[in-house]
Amino acid sequence: MGHNIIESTTSKHRLPELTSIGVTPFIIDIGSLPDTVQEFLQADVLIINIPSKNIDGFRLLAREIEKSTIRKIVYVSSTSVYDNTNTIIAESDGLESAQNPLLIIEHLLNKCSTTKTTTVRFGSLIGYSRNPGNFFRKGRKVQHPDSRVNLIHRDDGIAIISHIIEQEVWGEIFNCCADTHPTKREFYTQAATSIGEPAPEFVLTGTSPYKIISNQKVKQCLKYRFPHPDLMKIQFEAAT
Repeated sequence: MGHNIIESTTSKHRLPELTSIGVTPFIIDIGSLPDTVQEFLQADVLIINIPSKNIDGFRLLAREIEKSTIRKIVYVSSTSVYDNTNTIIAESDGLESAQNPLLIIEHLLNKCSTTKTTTVRFGSLIGYSRNPGNFFRKGRKVQHPDSRVNLIHRDDGIAIISHIIEQEVWGEIFNCCADTHPTKREFYTQAATSIGEPAPEFVLTGTSPYKIISNQKVKQCLKYRFPHPDLMKIQFEAAT
């Protein structure tokens, strides 16, 4: 889209790959921030999308951000910050688990005195290499098959982040997942059989706790329309 991109990785072997696609790569590990972290934090917007719950590491990162030129942050969190309530959950309901490390990290970033942070709480990511038809191969069994799923296609995840930056929507929290919430049994059976894999085995374990994450706020505030609103209509390709 014409932006200059600086990107972090924890793997040295990925540096040539990132350079080849036109980004400036840095080795950054949240567990041990390098001396070059301030050189890395030279941007208009910082997108934090790393699978880490290292609270101490994020506390140090927040201090470095306050010393940097960063003024806007998009933090990719997760719908797992909410407890299972067997109900529909919106951002304003206050149903987050207070001890969840991702929620603590959200608070750390929101307390940065020099920045405005918008948090996107993604459902589980699907699409492209994350093919749900392959999630339960090799004998893996599906627990709580009658629980509802909260998933988001990668295309929607990237588009929502782009909309936030383009529209300058800061200081918000958005739940981000598809419109539909089929059961695990319904979704993973179709995902597997659609690519020629056998249906996974389901384990009945009594009650099936769940939550249904509402995406109404992100659609209303950003005027966003999901390219992949119905999980049961997404086409997946078998691995080659």
